[in-house]
Amino acid sequence: MDAGNESSNVDFLLLGLFPGMKHINFLVSATLLIYGVALTANSMLILLIWVDSQLHTPMYFLLGQLALMDLTLISSIVPKMATDFFSGKRNISRVACGTQIFFFLTLGIAECILITLMAYDRYVAICNPLRYALIMSPRVCLQMAAISWAGGAFTSLAHTAYAMHFPTCGSREISHFLCEVMAILKLACEDISAYEKAVVVTSIVVLLIPLSFILASYALIFLSVHRISSTEGRNKALATCSSHLTVVSLYFGPAMLVYMRPTSYHRPVLDQVLFMLGPILTPMMNPLIYSLRNKEVVCALKKVLGYCLTSS
Repeated sequence: MDAGNESSNVDFLLLGLFPGMKHINFLVSATLLIYGVALTANSMLILLIWVDSQLHTPMYFLLGQLALMDLTLISSIVPKMATDFFSGKRNISRVACGTQIFFFLTLGIAECILITLMAYDRYVAICNPLRYALIMSPRVCLQMAAISWAGGAFTSLAHTAYAMHFPTCGSREISHFLCEVMAILKLACEDISAYEKAVVVTSIVVLLIPLSFILASYALIFLSVHRISSTEGRNKALATCSSHLTVVSLYFGPAMLVYMRPTSYHRPVLDQVLFMLGPILTPMMNPLIYSLRNKEVVCALKKVLGYCLTSS
């Protein structure tokens, strides 16, 4: 009983990024470079959407929310990982661990909801262009953002509170570079089979159902695009949709591999690779995908750079 009580208060020990791997300095440096690019690109995208009136549309409002989520998501992971690596201190308190899990799940789930709503925005824009302004009003856009943030926060709070209530036995070592639910569950003393089922149910609600809506939306979009007589209009619609579909695959692919497998099938190395591809690499790729393939964003960037050069 005393040991059980003690287990709820002691620190955890994060083993870090690929323990025992050679040339880990290079990998950490590359991760910091990715973080720097993600920080700069997402901040610039948010700034462009804020200052350029041409980008004050529902699509860019939702894209700005996605950039903000990406910025917060990667910032909840990389600074702690880098600090642990350079300081050599890898311990993390139970409260700090729960906090990191909460923010990570909140942002991850919120992004899944938001990406689904972005697919609906593209569906309305292409399939119902005459009613687009009425359907995607500023109020509706704000409601979409609120639903994404609130849905992520409430779901994350439930999972974080339940996962962290399990007492841990024996080793406090977490085979990861961050506190993550599935890694924490491996340390639990109690039977977690019921909670594993809850994770699968949540994954179906948060991942499979939204992905089904996204695929259905794009099936209808491609049917409408096929009927567009203008080659320029067809190409513009396909360019916007291909950017969003690329983002969908970057988010949903790694997340489904992580959270839709039983705990017994989780391997630390594979999980870390998936987390490098998902929560770390994706926040860098998103603004690049949307900006490099979007003429409106490129024009806004040129205007801002031109204004800065003229002012100086």
